[in-house]
Amino acid sequence: MKKTLMVFVTAGLVCSLAMGPALADSHEDGLEPATPLEMYACSYHDGMGPADLEKAVGAWNAWADKHELTDYSAWTLVPYYSGPEQDFDVLWLGGSDKAAALGRAQDLWLATGGDAMEGFNDLWACDTHANYATLQFKQPPERENPGNVVVSFTDCNVADGMVFDDMVPGLMEWADYRESHGSTSGMWVLFPAYGGGGEAFDFKFVAAWQNLEEQGADYDYYNETGWKKGNELFQGKLSCDSSRVYIATNRRMAESDDD
Repeated sequence: MKKTLMVFVTAGLVCSLAMGPALADSHEDGLEPATPLEMYACSYHDGMGPADLEKAVGAWNAWADKHELTDYSAWTLVPYYSGPEQDFDVLWLGGSDKAAALGRAQDLWLATGGDAMEGFNDLWACDTHANYATLQFKQPPERENPGNVVVSFTDCNVADGMVFDDMVPGLMEWADYRESHGSTSGMWVLFPAYGGGGEAFDFKFVAAWQNLEEQGADYDYYNETGWKKGNELFQGKLSCDSSRVYIATNRRMAESDDD
């Protein structure tokens, strides 16, 4: 069980039929409403690589500036700790505060993407495009370098006879516990909304740090004493696989309400 729970410090999707009740219950527990996130999993065409990605992103940002796209954030993630099941080169994550805003950005892209869209088509093929409803359990602190972070994902299943609502108090307590013991991570849970089907997990747990050293500090604390709290909160309730870790680069940041 110690290994299973370690994903919450090294990392961190209920089917769409269960998503509604889970999100409603989370609101009652004091969490902010879920926000939408789209994810592409992409592989470079032969002869293409990171330098070509920079060119495509530059053209995309020029397109976004031209069309005053101010409410969409985007990141690219490249695998760091991964295995053969991660059969892609880059993840593209994009999101907005509201699904309607994300939809407007997508409509604009489909209608006017033009040369910028062709640049991505020439760069890679993306065999996955999914949408997730995202709940934040722990807000990260102000980052010294918010443009580059370390992000981990793990797939989790709740025990038979339990639902995600049963996990919410423990996840909130775990977030508070990590905050009080110096963790600099952010923590989120992702539910599948569109583009999946037949998932072998109930939800994804996602965590993010400024760098690998900060991630390692959480790793150390968990091994030394944090696993005891993890067992207290989750033993017999939750099982998770090994985490995948990515180096993430911010490509565009939505304007905040204060801007």
